[in-house]
Parts: sequence; C-alpha cells; structure tokens
Amino acid sequence: MARLTPQERRDAIVEATLAVARVKGLGATTVRDVANGMGTSSGLIHHYFDSMDDVLAAAFEQAAGRDLERAIKTLAVDLDPLARLDAFVRCYSPAQSDWTMQLWLDAWAEASRRPAVQEVSRRLNLAWHTVVRDIVVDGVEAGCFRTGDADATAWRLLSMLDGLALQVVAHGTLISRDDVVAWSAEAARRELDIAVEVEAR
Repeated sequence: MARLTPQERRDAIVEATLAVARVKGLGATTVRDVANGMGTSSGLIHHYFDSMDDVLAAAFEQAAGRDLERAIKTLAVDLDPLARLDAFVRCYSPAQSDWTMQLWLDAWAEASRRPAVQEVSRRLNLAWHTVVRDIVVDGVEAGCFRTGDADATAWRLLSMLDGLALQVVAHGTLISRDDVVAWSAEAARRELDIAVEVEAR
C-alpha cells in the first residue's frame, strides 16, 4: 500500500472525525474516537494537529465549506438579482445539507469553549454574509431592491434562513422544507421592498 503524504493523512483524519461526529456530535468527538475509527493511535492525530480543537475545526470547515462552495457555484450563473435571490434561498438548505446544518448547531454550541471552532464558524458565517450582501447590492444598483443598509439586510436574511433551516433539522416535521423556502422568499421580498412589477415577472 502506498504511503500517504502528510496532506493525505490530515485529510484522512478529518474524514474520520466527520464520521465520528455524525454519530456522536462534534463536541463529544474525542481523539481516541478518531484514532479508533482509523485503526491507529492517538499519537498519530497529535502528530498532525496541535489539539483536538484544531481537528474539530478542520472537520467543520471541510463539511460546511462544501455547502458554501456549492452555493457560490450555483449563483455564478448570469441571473438577474431577483432570480439570484430566489436561487440563494432555494440552495441554502437543501436536503443533502441536513447533516451540515446539524454540524453548524454543534459548532455554535462549542464556539465559546473552542477558539479554533469559533474562528472557523465566524469566517464561514462572514463568507455567507458576503454572498447575500453581494446579491442585495446588485439588486439595489439594478433598481430591483430597496434598502438603506445592505450589511444589516444581509444579516437579517441570513439569520432568518439559519433559524428556519435549523428548525427543520432539529425538529423534523414541525415545519417543512417547502415552508422554509416560501417563507424566506416572502420575507426577503418584504425586507427588500421589491416592487410589485418586479415580483410579478
């Protein structure tokens, strides 16, 4: 069997960490769990990562970063601002991301105790905010949207989507994914004071 490069070994540790976290949750995942899952020693984990916090942060970043990359790719097509806003709402909480939303819940719960996890969470949250803000700014410049503060608007829309998406993940059937999309789209239109003629297009 070919010897793994240091990067391949780190990647294997991250994937093993995610596999354990799917079952036990991010905060309850330990070095021993990951080592056992890989069939190796805890010392190997510590050789590649300074602390378990760093392992968890890397695992969270990899999983959550995939959703961000997918959304950015989805929104890279040439759409008008309203279509991009609708596309963003639809792609923010797809069914395949339920696990990642659970991971966000875990990460937020751990952030105050684990600086490395908090740093990744903040950075990814800011990246999502930038995605939404860019859509809002483009819409304002095109005359489709109206808001006096694109930053605040983006935070409000993102927070609303987070809350609704997490409701679906944490509480199952209380609200549906279709509700999340419909309510979020309606709230976004109100937030951005979208004109009737634009909305009816």
